[in-house]
Amino acid sequence: MLVSDYNNCVDLHADALYRFIAHAMRNRDLAQDVVQEAFTRLWEKRSEVEASKAKSYLFTTGYRCMIDLIRKEKKQADVDMENHAAPSIENEHSDLNDLLHEALQRLPEIQRSVVLLRDYEGYSYEEIGDICSLNESQVKVYIFRARKTLKEYLVNPAIIL
Repeated sequence: MLVSDYNNCVDLHADALYRFIAHAMRNRDLAQDVVQEAFTRLWEKRSEVEASKAKSYLFTTGYRCMIDLIRKEKKQADVDMENHAAPSIENEHSDLNDLLHEALQRLPEIQRSVVLLRDYEGYSYEEIGDICSLNESQVKVYIFRARKTLKEYLVNPAIIL
């Protein structure tokens, strides 16, 4: 990959990668860090990655960086929770968008990621499989289960996913 190909890749794919990571993480600062890390890794591997495969490489790398960061934060949160009592939270939903975002956050990470890639970003099942290291039928199953769970939650938000 040439420097011009890399710069073109930044122009074409940075916004879409950021949207995907930001929706999945619901934290803009961490999403920016993940996107930056994905582009840094692409730059480091520019001699090995073909320009035509850069988008797939970016989304796969971004997804994996996001998962690593979530796991790291979860471990830290588990340690913190041992030392502190959990505060009580009242769930009041002012609109459907907030309800949907809450429901998405309650999904398992893999289901949330495939739904966001499919419904928010418009990727094909095959592309999602490449990004998440799944086969096409696994992607379809995860999307089906996620949509079913989201539907149940939206009908009755009092249920716990």
